Amino acid sequence: MSDRILPTSVVGSYPQPDWLIDREKLNRRLPPRVHAHELWRVAEPFLEHAQNDATIVAIRDQERAGLDIITDGEIRRESYSNRVANALGGIDIKNPGTALDRTGHLNPVPRVTGPIHRERPIEVHDVEFLRVNTDRTIKITLPGPFTLTQQAQNDFYPDDQSLAMAYAEAINEEIKELFAAGADIVQLDEPYMQARPEKAKEYAVKAINRALGGVNGTTAIHLCFGYAAIVKDKPSSYSFLSELADSRVDQVSIEAAQPQLDLSILERLPSKSILVGVIDMADETIETPDAVAERIRRALEVLPPERLIVAPDCGMKYLDRVTAFGKLKAMVQGADIVRAELG
Repeated sequence: MSDRILPTSVVGSYPQPDWLIDREKLNRRLPPRVHAHELWRVAEPFLEHAQNDATIVAIRDQERAGLDIITDGEIRRESYSNRVANALGGIDIKNPGTALDRTGHLNPVPRVTGPIHRERPIEVHDVEFLRVNTDRTIKITLPGPFTLTQQAQNDFYPDDQSLAMAYAEAINEEIKELFAAGADIVQLDEPYMQARPEKAKEYAVKAINRALGGVNGTTAIHLCFGYAAIVKDKPSSYSFLSELADSRVDQVSIEAAQPQLDLSILERLPSKSILVGVIDMADETIETPDAVAERIRRALEVLPPERLIVAPDCGMKYLDRVTAFGKLKAMVQGADIVRAELG
């Protein structure tokens, strides 16, 4: 990982080009949990090459903006979770189930009809591609076991905790191969820990710890309130966060800009590095570097500099590319201002 103070990173996603994905269709639906091939504008024989080209664009934009930690922008994905969720064994792809989304609406989801298991590498090629196309620190993201459980119809396991542990075993295998392929950081996306805190308190940390068992490498976990493109009003505090003090994860990624988060809760995570969101995805206005610097200073009131990683809130994929790039550049410049102040 970058050894520079206040390293900068995206959470995971970056805007997919209009020539690659139908952004109008993407924006008017809930994030897909099952396959949504209709979102792609490029025909199947050419899709992988197009996704690779668009991924290189995302990598270069992050480098040009000055980020220290680079992702693949999640360019090959229809959503943050469905690519992994539907690649696992034990899922009936042809007959999906349904589950309530965090918005309270029914959404088609993977239907679990047998033992969950990892049949093949899922994101290993993504890491290999990212590794050969940048010499900076790289991060790859994948959905975590608790969120996968909440986004599935369980027709096989006796209870959701058993399903979560099975997902954790499969994710553990994938994580180990992602590090072997060259990943510097692997991040688990777990927004449903925030959405369903009572269930999360029962078994989420147990599932996370099983997913990270025996893993050698820097790990992160991301929790959010939902994409700004979908969720307009967000609370100023997390309903599930301090519980992660007992987890094996090294870094915790949170939204803070749009919800104007009360950052004092971070004092309850004394051993974790924190990715603090300092870019608001609900506001298409590009922040000034000074505004970003002020948000970083507020985070430094509760975090030492060596534990703070500067990031946007999540959901950057829903912005247009010009706005997203401008926000990242302002974020890097704001971090530079605070670095100079810290000497």
